[in-house]
Amino acid sequence: MGPLSLTPDRSIDVAPHPHIGLQTVTWLFSGEFLHRDSLGSEQLIRAGQLNLMTSGHGIAHSEENPGRTSGELHGLQLWVAQPLNTRDGSAEFVHLAEPPRMTLENGIATVLVGEFADAQSTARRDTDLVGVELDLHGGDTAFGLDPTFEYALIVANGEVNVGTTPVRPGQLAYLGKGADECRLNSSHSSRAMLIGGVPFDERLFMWWNFVARTQDEISDAWRAWAARDERFGSVASPFDRIEVSAPPWMLQTR
Repeated sequence: MGPLSLTPDRSIDVAPHPHIGLQTVTWLFSGEFLHRDSLGSEQLIRAGQLNLMTSGHGIAHSEENPGRTSGELHGLQLWVAQPLNTRDGSAEFVHLAEPPRMTLENGIATVLVGEFADAQSTARRDTDLVGVELDLHGGDTAFGLDPTFEYALIVANGEVNVGTTPVRPGQLAYLGKGADECRLNSSHSSRAMLIGGVPFDERLFMWWNFVARTQDEISDAWRAWAARDERFGSVASPFDRIEVSAPPWMLQTR
């Protein structure tokens, strides 16, 4: 999300909408945002803090500007598919005000989820994975990797070289799997997100905000949302919920 310079007439608000079968990992580089959900959670998140929402069988939430009319909002939200044994379970929301941080050569690592070097996040994870913010100060940086994971690097600002390949904002560099070390270089201050995990061996079916395995599961979720079923509950938000037309395969059978 962003980077966006906020003004009285320029903001970001995401009205109430549903999710199934995934976790949203919300992380801000600058600014602040207000999370509300159908569990009754209301949580302000600031830069350097983590919001982790597990949707399971179903949850609805909104993401709102808490009234800021100046400054910059810049962040990232990762979606993590839940495995079979938890994806139909209960919804949950947690907030970490101070995720673990550690010093690297020419940088600082903040562990959002999982384990990295000698640091471990207390955030829930349903599969073996990791998410780490890398605040790079320029120069060379090296760190160990788990060879059973596959990894990627997302650059938020600046420019990071993976070997001889420059990676810029908006790009994702796939680092592959089987490696036990990663070496990066940045010529000036840069910020990136390292993500990785054991390769996911389940075939996914995704439509809109729903992660499932079949079209029928998606159809059931859409019907529940359209009918304002208790499956998703309601969000105490000043914004009207987001409505969406039926999935294309349902329209084709009408």
